[in-house]
Amino acid sequence: MPEAGSASFSARADSTVAVSWPGRTRETRFGQAERWLRYAVPGALAVFLACLVGLAALHIRGQRAEILAVAQTEIEGFARLAARAVGPAAIGGADLRALMPESGRHSGRRLLLVRPDTRIVAAHPPLPAELNTLSQVLGESEPLSGLGERAGAITLDLPGGQSVLAAMHSLPGGVGQVAVLQPIEPLLRGWSARTRDQIVLIAAAVIVIVGVGLAYGLQTRQAARADRARETIRGRLETALGRGACGLWDWDVARGRIYWSDSMYGLLGYRRQHEYLSFGDVNGLVHPDDGDLYSLARGVAANQTHIDHAFRMRGADGAYVWFRARAEVVVNAVDGSQHLVGIATDITEQRALEETNAAADMRLRDAVEAISEAFVLWDTGNRLVLCNSKFRHLHALSPEDARAGQSYAAVMGRGVLPQIRRESPDVGLAPGGATARTFEAELADGRWLQISERRTKDGGYVSVGTDITSLKRHQERLLASERELIETVKDLKRSRRTLELQTQQLADLAERYLDQKAVAEAANQAKAEFLANMSHELRTPLNAIIGFADVMENAVLGPLGTPRYTEYCRDIRESGSHLLSMIDDILDMARLEARRVRLSPRAVPAEAAVASAIAPFAAAADEKAITVSADVPAGLDLLADPSALQQILANLVQNAVKFTPPGGQVAVRVRRAGASTHLYVVDNGIGIRRADIARLGRPFTQVEAQMTRSHKGSGLGLAITRSMVELHGGSLRIRSEETVGTIVLVRLPATQPDPLNPFGPGSPTERVPAAPRTSRRGVAPVAA
Repeated sequence: MPEAGSASFSARADSTVAVSWPGRTRETRFGQAERWLRYAVPGALAVFLACLVGLAALHIRGQRAEILAVAQTEIEGFARLAARAVGPAAIGGADLRALMPESGRHSGRRLLLVRPDTRIVAAHPPLPAELNTLSQVLGESEPLSGLGERAGAITLDLPGGQSVLAAMHSLPGGVGQVAVLQPIEPLLRGWSARTRDQIVLIAAAVIVIVGVGLAYGLQTRQAARADRARETIRGRLETALGRGACGLWDWDVARGRIYWSDSMYGLLGYRRQHEYLSFGDVNGLVHPDDGDLYSLARGVAANQTHIDHAFRMRGADGAYVWFRARAEVVVNAVDGSQHLVGIATDITEQRALEETNAAADMRLRDAVEAISEAFVLWDTGNRLVLCNSKFRHLHALSPEDARAGQSYAAVMGRGVLPQIRRESPDVGLAPGGATARTFEAELADGRWLQISERRTKDGGYVSVGTDITSLKRHQERLLASERELIETVKDLKRSRRTLELQTQQLADLAERYLDQKAVAEAANQAKAEFLANMSHELRTPLNAIIGFADVMENAVLGPLGTPRYTEYCRDIRESGSHLLSMIDDILDMARLEARRVRLSPRAVPAEAAVASAIAPFAAAADEKAITVSADVPAGLDLLADPSALQQILANLVQNAVKFTPPGGQVAVRVRRAGASTHLYVVDNGIGIRRADIARLGRPFTQVEAQMTRSHKGSGLGLAITRSMVELHGGSLRIRSEETVGTIVLVRLPATQPDPLNPFGPGSPTERVPAAPRTSRRGVAPVAA
């Protein structure tokens, strides 16, 4: 594939640089407009009809109002003219008929001459005899008699139900009034006829428009139904194509554009954005080793009507997918253009399976060739399927003579059957008897073959010939060895009796060993009890010696006479104190060995425990100018027995001060480490040799060399400390280096887990740090 083509596509599944394809085709503007018009046109028709009917109603009402307005003006003017024509002198006998013009426009008009007391003097046309007052003609609530000519022309409903336009005008001198009554119905006869014509015309237009709207609605409904059916069919087709792992192609060869179904996009992992793809975009996805679309286009141009082609196309993830395209040239009946229409099927799994089968077949052939037996396989028609070089060598066949597919007769006719000197009976028959057999044959050259023949499940036939010459020779040697073995077994039986006697002797020795072990354990227990009893017996006189020596040294009862006696008393007190501390250590060790120590662990403030352990040795540290420091986090508690914890810390601090040279440093640190609490006692004293560290902690054990010559001790302090720590469920570790220093780590159970180090014991925080190497002054060894 050209680099330009491959660079125009992104590895993302939703877009490419040149083209981006969504999952469904985006609607065109015309399609969106058509979808909007389906609802807009009926609405526009409804609005148009409403406006048409409204305007027609307004027009008809306007014509009626205009007719009535003209009539009112004309009646009011007529009343004024009639009042002037009658005059004040004719109130008693005026001829009203002469005042009424004979015209069809004034059909039903009536002229009344009324006195000031509302009595009708004259009327034209005449009124019935019983109607002689204006209220009888117009009704009791008529406003004309009260308002007169100020009322103008007004509309009144007469007692008979007739609607009239009425106007009144006063005669000169106030001697009476002239009233004009014009019925409305004759005035509106022409308007009614025109109104009927307009209603008929508007109704016809409404029927036509409604019919057009219904036809449009039915058409759009049918079109929408067709669109839904098309979408349903399209969805089913896409579902079928998707389930079948294939995509639909429609290639307009003349225009150079290609339509893909949604399933084709799904197979490649792209999304559709445009209805059609360009020729170059699709051609850029085809693998360069599988040809291109230009060759297909040339084939179509050369009147090639059918195409069956396998090729690879690059997917959205950059991997290539194998397709097999089957297409046919279809001519468009409208414009005569050629379309290449077909289906591209995903054959990636098939290709992978073919490659796997080919590799498996190759491995099978290599395996058959590598075996040391002569192997041959025949099919159901006795045609050769597979054989190895051992079979060809056995029958003197060349590779051309043993080609796959040849018949048994043809292959064996070209070969040479080996000469068999003798044949042994079957050595083993497989289930089925006639379908399998195994026998041995000795060839003329002295070789032995074991031949196994078996029918396969499909009716074929497999034969394996194994060279068992060496096995036969081994068999002969085995017979000789068997005789020797029988003699050896006899010798072994004799040796067995001897071993039984030795076993009995060993059992007696083991029993005596157990007795001696019990005696030793009893002696050890007696030793521990003796030490415990003797320690108690020695404490009483030592306390008296120490007390009296202290009294004599301090001259409590008076001076001793000679100053040297004071020094002797001090030596006696110090020696007694030293002997008492050794006896205390022996007593403690005896109690620990006799398992008489019972602890009561509880939460002990670490800061107070460290301070109380350091305080007794502050004077000794000041004498040697040793700096003793404590680094304890505030609020940290230790889960331990208070007295035992005090003894542990005191022993370690005492050792550190004792074995640190003047001017040195001793530090006590406490740290939380998961489910444990670590106590570090660090000094830069003389250190301990690596070979001596393993011996520390044993009872009565001291390191050699300069320490034993310059420092006193019973060797029990560290042993007692280790035992106390282990009784708490903890451990004690030592790291030291000569002339560098010593670090003693005491690990005790924590009162609660540490949220910053939830791993507990064994985590990286549990390691004892290496002894500091920046100083050559050393850290003191821990030995009592």
